[in-house]
Amino acid sequence: MLWDVEPTIGDSNWFTRDRFGMYIHWGLYSLGARHEWLKGREFMTNEQYNKYFKRFDPDLYDPQLWAQLAKDAGMKYMVVTTKHHEGFSLWDTKHSDYKATNTPAGRDLLRPMLDAFREQDIRTGLYYSLLDWYHPHYTVDVKHPLRYNKEFLAQQSERDWQKYLDFMFAQTEELLTDYGKIDVMFYDFSIPSLEGFPAKGKEEWQSEKLVKMIRKLQPQLLLNDRLQVPADITTPEQYQPREWIKVNGKRVVWEACHTFSGSWGYYRDEETWKSVDTLIKMLVDTVGKGGNLLLNVGPTGRGEIDERAVDRLKGMGEWMRRHDRSIYGCTAAPDSLPCPEDCRFTYNPETNRLYIHIFSWPFKNLHLTGFSGKVEYAQLLHDASEIRMTEGKREMTMEAGAFNEGRPEDMLTLSLPVKKPNVTVPVIELFLKDGVF
Repeated sequence: MLWDVEPTIGDSNWFTRDRFGMYIHWGLYSLGARHEWLKGREFMTNEQYNKYFKRFDPDLYDPQLWAQLAKDAGMKYMVVTTKHHEGFSLWDTKHSDYKATNTPAGRDLLRPMLDAFREQDIRTGLYYSLLDWYHPHYTVDVKHPLRYNKEFLAQQSERDWQKYLDFMFAQTEELLTDYGKIDVMFYDFSIPSLEGFPAKGKEEWQSEKLVKMIRKLQPQLLLNDRLQVPADITTPEQYQPREWIKVNGKRVVWEACHTFSGSWGYYRDEETWKSVDTLIKMLVDTVGKGGNLLLNVGPTGRGEIDERAVDRLKGMGEWMRRHDRSIYGCTAAPDSLPCPEDCRFTYNPETNRLYIHIFSWPFKNLHLTGFSGKVEYAQLLHDASEIRMTEGKREMTMEAGAFNEGRPEDMLTLSLPVKKPNVTVPVIELFLKDGVF
């Protein structure tokens, strides 16, 4: 084997093949339109926040359109916030009145979404927040909106934590029983002890018991790592790792989750939006380190995906249409192959093809050390046009009155067009010789 990766309990074969997914943060906070944590950031009570519940009416919600947009972008799976920290449920849960069916929306918003994505052969995942700022028995912690509210703190002894846990378990069972095959469960998140407030981790969540129930209900499901117990997927958030993620010194299945801008939920006035160029490079960089990219959209209160996100998804889709085989089924290249400056490798071990993603277009030549004798053929991926190759030679030549030793014997030089191809990130596909690895 080329890579020694920690095995998973759930089925990760599809996950490490598909590589690219859509994250969806949608809830009452879309009406506030200023970050999904607005209730916590602004220390709002349930009564103050209720104005959004009373007016949540996504009349333009079209899950088929969402699914088509994801498919056209090249996304192969999705994860949606069934319940975020605010405590609001997108589905018709039997265990709470704080749900979509009791808003002006008047219907279950989750089921048609899952149906629409499945119709496009996109796998489905569910996010569930362990935090709950609405439930009457959810106790105080350092993230709670009312952590400094004297009236709320005075009622702390009246809260029965086990009742909240029973609710959390019941909702999980409901989601994994009534909504078909689920491919990913994304729990969020455990809390350290800070500022004198108690921690909430695997003991408080009863994580081992919860995972046992999950594995019984849907054993194939992939589970993320935020319950603080052994899981299938490690989930770094909002940063690009420098290398393949390791746990206890061993490579693991991992997924980077990112936003288009600085917010997960719809944020009308947020302006730090990443470019298509940056997003494609993030995707390539992630796959080149053995990981997946879960890229988030925050739909509006009327149920539409932000036009800024649509623009970028379409740009990524245009690139993926011609370059997706450098992403699907690919992973990190073997460590024995040094990557040229301003480039990223991805490698498909089944087809034995190596992909060079050129982040900064060089002048005429791209030199690959250690590649001499290893490549049968090279082409630009977007149009299948041949790239001519020159093997290294140890020759003494006279040039401009000085001796030139020529190329090192192990070097392969690719002759490039002077003008950069008209694609966001050009990719060279190398057909490697059998037995190279």
